[in-house]
Amino acid sequence: MTDGHEITSVEAAAYTVPTDGPEADGTLSWDATTVVVVTVRTRSGVTGIGHTYGHECLTGLIDGLLAPRVVGIDVRETGGAWEAMRSAIRNLGRPGICSMAIAAVDLAVWDAKARTLDVPLHRLLGGCRTEVPVYGSGGFTTYSRDDLVAQLAGWVEQGIPRVKMKIGISAEDDLDRVRAVRAAIGADTELYVDANGAYDQVTALRLGRRLAEEADVTWFEEPVSSDDLPGLGVLSRDLPLDVTAGEYGYHLEYFQAMAPCVDVLQADITRCAGITEWLRVASATTKPFSGHTAPMAHVHAATVPPHLRHLEYFHDHVRIEQMFFDGALEPVHGCLIPAETPGNGLVFKEADAERFRVR
Repeated sequence: MTDGHEITSVEAAAYTVPTDGPEADGTLSWDATTVVVVTVRTRSGVTGIGHTYGHECLTGLIDGLLAPRVVGIDVRETGGAWEAMRSAIRNLGRPGICSMAIAAVDLAVWDAKARTLDVPLHRLLGGCRTEVPVYGSGGFTTYSRDDLVAQLAGWVEQGIPRVKMKIGISAEDDLDRVRAVRAAIGADTELYVDANGAYDQVTALRLGRRLAEEADVTWFEEPVSSDDLPGLGVLSRDLPLDVTAGEYGYHLEYFQAMAPCVDVLQADITRCAGITEWLRVASATTKPFSGHTAPMAHVHAATVPPHLRHLEYFHDHVRIEQMFFDGALEPVHGCLIPAETPGNGLVFKEADAERFRVR
């Protein structure tokens, strides 16, 4: 019996928000971010929300293909809803936009389930921690040195003891910018860099050694393309810092192949098909685990994996989530503390978001 808890509608809308300045990393530049928000409703009147970041075309995939498969399912049967969506996209393929669309719906279904049961989502999921450590992330290659230093030092002043910046301009320019940040944040703050696959293996090896020796960098994200598993493996073996990757993973098998090649495995809940698959990925590895961007989408699930190291507090997504959702969390002593209200604790500010709507 569904007892009125069957899903009656699934609706998606896309919003494109200009960045607060020109942004780029080692391999890409952008001036706007699109967030797709999904609303799930049940017959008993419960509403759940989820979101992902991607192209506005996700709305058509959600409304036209996924929604008809999910409507009618008891919202408490999150696994059944997820399997119905996975089956629906069989001939379209798991990697890419299909998994991102599933993620937004899955997040909304989990939120609606927790609200139906009148429990906080992290309690429903069975978390092993009440606080989730975060690291400040931004430091785009388009920033002037002054703006770069101000942003990362600002997070440290807020009590976040670990920060990450983009690199990939050139090895020497990267080193100069990293040294400037290290001088500003002091010796006690962890400093991470992200090349977004900008370098080849030889350059990454030389640069990584210098980053560690000259600036005490302890995290080198995507020093080479994340598709270069042998290269990641060599760098993980030979560099005196953590080599990390995984943000472009969309299904469990991808992460199983990558895990032996990195020191820390990253996974993005808004890309790898939502809470349901993200927790499977986490449970399938004993490697240190880290959530990639979208902090409000991750925070409840991030309480669950015992080997989770931290969650990325990414500038663009933090800005949008604070604009669009009442209940968006801010770090306390370098951690996010999930709300004890039912569901994910977020309320979508639809009227505020409307001016950014594109579909």
